[in-house]
Amino acid sequence: MGCRHLIPAGGSLSNQFGAAIGSLAFPVLGPAGVVAVRQYVAAPVLLAVARPRLRTFTWRQWWPVLLLGLVFGTMNLSLYSAADRIGLGLAVTLEFLGPLGIALAASRRRVDACCGLIAAAGVVILMRPQPSTDYAGMGLGLLAAGCWASYILLNRTVGRRVPGAQGSAAAAGLSALLFLPVGLVVALRHPPTVGAAGCAVAAGVLSSAVPYLADLFTLRHVSAPAFGLFMSVNPVLAAVVGWIVLGQQLGGPEWAGIGAVVAANTVSIAARRC
Repeated sequence: MGCRHLIPAGGSLSNQFGAAIGSLAFPVLGPAGVVAVRQYVAAPVLLAVARPRLRTFTWRQWWPVLLLGLVFGTMNLSLYSAADRIGLGLAVTLEFLGPLGIALAASRRRVDACCGLIAAAGVVILMRPQPSTDYAGMGLGLLAAGCWASYILLNRTVGRRVPGAQGSAAAAGLSALLFLPVGLVVALRHPPTVGAAGCAVAAGVLSSAVPYLADLFTLRHVSAPAFGLFMSVNPVLAAVVGWIVLGQQLGGPEWAGIGAVVAANTVSIAARRC
């Protein structure tokens, strides 16, 4: 395996470690405060890399960019809120249903129908009724999945209408602006400690800047199916990192549910390559 094939795995690992480190700031800043700082860190990086020419954008280009910025912020907020309630591994697994759902919905192959059933079985295992089940947390995870699916579809539209990564960078900048009031309210109500602010900034770097640059490089050198296979390990990485960094242990049924979702994606992508 060449170095270029290790980059997407490294980006995924960085993303999950960033989310786990950001979770350490939840007691002080809450999920909204951590997401706000993450947006403030991500926007300058993306704007510096893409350098969007905002004055040249037409309304046909602006409206999907505006929606993308809104979805981008909502996706991160719902994911971090879910992670705060049900743990990082389960939250990322539920969020992963978004891109998986798009991939399966666009196919008419029997193998993908079977993969959909496998993924659905995994979700049933994860969301099975129990006295301790946090349905609000599960709902937030599914909201993150819907936002990720919308993010993918909007990114396609933006990519067709705006050159390069200018649209994505503009959306990140807009999302950061939307979170300015949130950050101000959080700072006034719960003044951040140095440690909490450092964890939130680290989350912005590790979960936004590093994965974005890694994905940007990888997609130029690795096929989309191969990239998808690497991305499918995200739920497993999230569960492992949540256990190591946050002490969030999962039982056998939870691991079975995560494994079902990962297996559905892996089999679906591998079947396309055959």
